[in-house]
Amino acid sequence: MPVPPPRSRAPLLALCAALLLSGAQAQSAPPPPPTSPPATTAPATAAPAGLGLPDLLLALRASPGWRSADLNYQAAVLALQSARTRAGLSVTAGADSSLSRVPWDGGEWKGAATVTLSASVAVLPWSPALAAVRSAERALIAAALDLRAARAAQTAALFQALGGLRRAQAGLEAAQAGRALAERLLTVTEAQRAGGLATEAGVLERRAALEAAVAGQDTAARAVTQAAQALTRLLGTPVAVAPTVLTAPLPDLTPAGDLDTLLARALRQRPEVARAQAALADAQAGLSAARLDARLPDVTASVRAGQLADAQGNPGRTVGASLNLKAGVLGVQASVPLRDTGAAVSGVALSLNASLPLLGRPQDAALAQAELGAAQAELGLASARQAAELDVRTRFSALDDERAGLQAARTRVQAAELGVQNARARLQAGLGTALEVAQADLTLLQARQALQAAQDSVALAGLALAQATADLDPLLPTLPAPLPTGGQP
Repeated sequence: MPVPPPRSRAPLLALCAALLLSGAQAQSAPPPPPTSPPATTAPATAAPAGLGLPDLLLALRASPGWRSADLNYQAAVLALQSARTRAGLSVTAGADSSLSRVPWDGGEWKGAATVTLSASVAVLPWSPALAAVRSAERALIAAALDLRAARAAQTAALFQALGGLRRAQAGLEAAQAGRALAERLLTVTEAQRAGGLATEAGVLERRAALEAAVAGQDTAARAVTQAAQALTRLLGTPVAVAPTVLTAPLPDLTPAGDLDTLLARALRQRPEVARAQAALADAQAGLSAARLDARLPDVTASVRAGQLADAQGNPGRTVGASLNLKAGVLGVQASVPLRDTGAAVSGVALSLNASLPLLGRPQDAALAQAELGAAQAELGLASARQAAELDVRTRFSALDDERAGLQAARTRVQAAELGVQNARARLQAGLGTALEVAQADLTLLQARQALQAAQDSVALAGLALAQATADLDPLLPTLPAPLPTGGQP
């Protein structure tokens, strides 16, 4: 993305024009001794014992955004565990007791108690419990990609914040140099005014330029503070940044491969595409379940064996099993009465229950809704793929645009270096002034800062492309080797 010039450079252009107009007059006056720029309070980010880039990446792991992404992934893991628990073996123990008196007049109170143990498990593949497990597994895969994307976004945000801090620091440095030059110009003009070589209007113009430079320096200092605060908000705690982070090139994390390769990786790794695929799989599973519910009757087969009944019709010790065809759940139950069951009759009982609604079938409406949901999920997947493809193409073009302007910035630095050499040679030959040398130094400083800004723009554009293709490694602090750097002149 193009890096906007610092706001403090506007008054510098006026100073440049003013210097060119007064160059001839400045030759007749002896150059004043150079004045040192006013002392400014160094921001906390320029502390000598600051954090380097690997330390900042490690500190990012404790940021609120990073921890929030971890919690979202842990929630998906717990959801899968819960679904597997519901679909797995379930064992329940229970007790039943009663007290009866028959007949009411003259009868005796009789108590009965029964202990039951039942177990159930989903066995058929179309069981809703097993379908919920498969849905939770797909959700976990999507959550893993979301976690990786969230970490990559936090990493990209860190580099963006560092890029903003670097631009603000460069703007402050340029503003300080501009103020120093404005002070020298004012001193020369005042001396010329005392010798009758300048007018009062010229002095006022120089003084106004100095006031503008002072205001620009204050604005640049506030910009540095705001950039440091943005980094603090991202990390969740104030940090001191090492000076090398503000001067060394940003890491070059541009993904390798041509546009077609990057598009294929993005469609395979982008979290929104994975979520759309999971939503389509859920919709298709829901459609299959709706079709099965509409066509398959509710059938339950059961068997019970043991002491089925005594003389009073009370069951004794029995075991039983049942299978619900639609729910796909197999259940087993054992019943043990806490009384004498010697008089009970033993046997086996088989039963088959089936029901199929004929009128007022909600299954038809549910089937139509499931078909509509599947169609919507297909459109959502196509839309997610198109959005991912457009994002990659846009950022790929942005990277080419930033690279196209890099060579021009390098040429401007070479021209500015040549201008400094010429200004110093003219000064040594008595054909130039010290102010011309100072102006050439300021031009060189601005050209170098523009080159650094162009290099940062290339690095950040490559990082944005890596984020678009989901190639940005969120575990950068674990890399044993130094991070790659690019964009060197």
